[in-house]
Amino acid sequence: MTNTEVYTAEDLSLGHFLYALMSAFPLFFLPVFFSLLINISQNRIPANSLLGSHLRWQRNSMTGLMPLVILGYFTPQIWLSVPIFVLALGWFSYRIFKGWLGLNDNVSMY
Repeated sequence: MTNTEVYTAEDLSLGHFLYALMSAFPLFFLPVFFSLLINISQNRIPANSLLGSHLRWQRNSMTGLMPLVILGYFTPQIWLSVPIFVLALGWFSYRIFKGWLGLNDNVSMY
């Protein structure tokens, strides 16, 4: 008697699509907002899967960006708000690139 276990590759197209939406953040952050809504609605994906770890990475990236953008917006001095925005966008870009490259290499983010 043989065990014929079939391994099926996980479909990662949703992760690629959400990273693509996140990378379009210069468009008034609307794609990031839509990416967050789609990400939150994906509750059937197991948290311990490769796609689940990337969805969590994306959620943490987007929710980490929000306080920095709000802080930069409400900072009254322009000399202080501009570096906050630059830091926020640089950090967010780093998270997008690192996550997307990890997804291409089938590396879990957590």
